[in-house]
Amino acid sequence: MAREIKAAFDSDILLLAVESLVPLKEITRSVRAESKYKQIAASLEHVGLIEPVVVYPDKNGKHLVLDGHKRLDILRGRAVTHVRCLVATDDESYNYNKRVNYLPPIGEHYMILKALADGITEERIAQALAVDVQVIRKKRNLLDGICPETAGILKDRRINANALAVLRRMKPVRQIEAAGLMVAANKYTHRFALALLAGTGPELLVKPGSPASPERGTNGNRAILERETDMLLRNFKAVQESYGKDVLLWSVACRYIQHLLNNARVSRYIAHREPHVLDQLQSCVAEFESEKRHGGGRNRAKAAT
Repeated sequence: MAREIKAAFDSDILLLAVESLVPLKEITRSVRAESKYKQIAASLEHVGLIEPVVVYPDKNGKHLVLDGHKRLDILRGRAVTHVRCLVATDDESYNYNKRVNYLPPIGEHYMILKALADGITEERIAQALAVDVQVIRKKRNLLDGICPETAGILKDRRINANALAVLRRMKPVRQIEAAGLMVAANKYTHRFALALLAGTGPELLVKPGSPASPERGTNGNRAILERETDMLLRNFKAVQESYGKDVLLWSVACRYIQHLLNNARVSRYIAHREPHVLDQLQSCVAEFESEKRHGGGRNRAKAAT
């Protein structure tokens, strides 16, 4: 029998009086001074309320505010009398903003391009986000000099503009390699990008010998660094190609070894003939079970696919 899933919210958005809303958090003066608060205020002024305030009905005819305290505080300061609200069916606020999905810089770049294509000016976007117009222009030009393949690799990563500026000094083929190394190391910082640039041969640089290039030391040290970087890249690709297959084989082998060791006769035979082998097999099975309990096996399988 299929299990009925309870909806977390009512299907209709209600227009409720601000006086009937009871905040569960206090908005202090320090919170109002934060840049995030100012950005929300600017967005409400230029765009309006996009995300409704989430509330839960109280027994006294009031509504408890579960999410949207800053929005509500800003609207109250502007003498707004009614606000659009989404009514939750459970009196809990754990789900809201506890697992924030940050917008990656490249995704923000594409959104700005879309807004500009729709006729919205840079000045209007800057006002809505409470930032200087130069910030919008930098984000607009974020991928200048970055090849499409590199942008595709890093599109959902939190790489900063300075790191992309370093990748811009490399030719496309090296950009793609560097982006793959960044993903493998899960490092997207400016300093890591500079390290990859230092290990890049002059034939893979847009402007070899440019004064803007970082200090690379002597020719001998530079050659060693380039070889080490290339070796790291080759090892990364080799592991990436075989990782999923290796994890699957390891899991199947450990399951089979576990099945054998569960047989008392087999365990006694190995313990009598090769006790050191039995220790190794038991250690392997124990490690496998530990990884399985902590979700390590699942995470590796997901990473491999």
